[in-house]
Formats: sequence, C-alpha cells, structure tokens
Amino acid sequence: QVQLVESGGGLVQPGGSLRLSCAASGFTLDYYAIGWFRQAPGKEREGVSCIGSSDGSRYYADSVKGRFAISRDNAKNTVYLQMNSLKPEDTAVYYCARQLPYYGLGFSSWQYDHWGQGTQVTVSS
Repeated sequence: QVQLVESGGGLVQPGGSLRLSCAASGFTLDYYAIGWFRQAPGKEREGVSCIGSSDGSRYYADSVKGRFAISRDNAKNTVYLQMNSLKPEDTAVYYCARQLPYYGLGFSSWQYDHWGQGTQVTVSS
C-alpha cells in the first residue's frame, strides 16, 4: 500500500540545519508531486514546500524562502527538505504528502491523498 515515512527531525539550535527525508513506497514516485507541511502546537497545518513530478518545479511558503530547499531522488523514492538558518518559529511536526496528479503545485490539503506520520523539529537554545 501507499506509504510515506518522514525522518530526520530533532532538536537543533537557532541558526542550525536539518535535512528531512520522506521515503515513499507502494507507488511510483516519479508520477507525483510531493509536498511538505508543518503543524505547530495550537496552530493550523501550513504548507512549507512542494516539488513537481516531471519538471521538478518547486514552490515555497514565504516564511521559508531562501532558507529551505526541497529536492527529490526518484531512484531512491525519496524527497528531501533541507532546512537552514532555522528559527524557533520553525518548531513543528513536519509531514510529507502525495499530491493528486490533476493539480498544479500548491498547499491545499484536499489535493493531497496520502500523508506520513510526521517528524518533530524543535528549534531551541
């Protein structure tokens, strides 16, 4: 069955870096765009970044532009989120999700049909 498994979260000091991984199985990653979302305590889930299936186009939330970079390795069935210059406000559970193939890149949750279980990122000194 379709599975998405996030890893790479942890505790990091402000200004530090983490790389999250989203390992996909049960489907051909090449055909799907993948998005990263996050949810902080007491806040709604928000889109962070997404990457297209065919041309590798990328889309970022304004809050992470210039600090985060999304990439994919279809041969390894994995999508990555490199997070640099981390801030305390980046603290959240980060999720990856598979976007249905009919839509352009975006962060509308209803366009995503499968989600991972999430990985905790904590930015604190």
